[in-house]
Amino acid sequence: MLVLAFDTATAAITVALYEWTPGESAVPRGLAEAVDRRRHTELLTPSIAGVMAEAGAAPDDLSAIAVGVGPGPYTGLRVGLVTARAMGEALSVPVHGVCTLDIIAWATGRDEPFAVATDARRKEVYWARYDSARARATEPAVGPASDVLAGAPHGLPVVGEGAALYHDVLGGSEFEPLLPTAGALAELVIARLAGLKGPDLLPPEPLYLRRPDAKEPGPRKKVTPA
Repeated sequence: MLVLAFDTATAAITVALYEWTPGESAVPRGLAEAVDRRRHTELLTPSIAGVMAEAGAAPDDLSAIAVGVGPGPYTGLRVGLVTARAMGEALSVPVHGVCTLDIIAWATGRDEPFAVATDARRKEVYWARYDSARARATEPAVGPASDVLAGAPHGLPVVGEGAALYHDVLGGSEFEPLLPTAGALAELVIARLAGLKGPDLLPPEPLYLRRPDAKEPGPRKKVTPA
């Protein structure tokens, strides 16, 4: 089976195509990575097309789609989710969502407790703590960087872009991986489909932890005649 994976919940626009036969290891067939906070819409579709072309695959060859569901900024996150749902419906294939923090955690391969923090802007981070790369210990949250380690064991490692941005608060010197990769997303989803332990697969719905910056305009103010 062919699994197309992509995530647009952070500054990364990351796409991967993996081939998997049950009972065997998954094999990457195509990868595309870009980092641009403002061009998710322009970059995602060409990246998907390029990855499919690199593998010599057609959309009808896909067996499943995997997509990061955030948390992340509203606009970028929406691009990936709308694309995933549209492709899934058009191709009649299942779409599996994964928390973006879980994707970063999975890529670490760590067996000991740690935390993941990504940039939430407004001087805040999206974060969660993990018992290992395969097991999240807390629900995703958003808040100041100091929240990540509040009540946590001393010296808990923190990875991700948020950890690098607020290293003065979170400590440490090794923050990789900074951003999610579609390769890790594909491997996580394939592992779960194979019945292995890992984070829950989710519906392809956005994981919003706060309201978007844009607001609907209120009613017009009444003008009092002079």
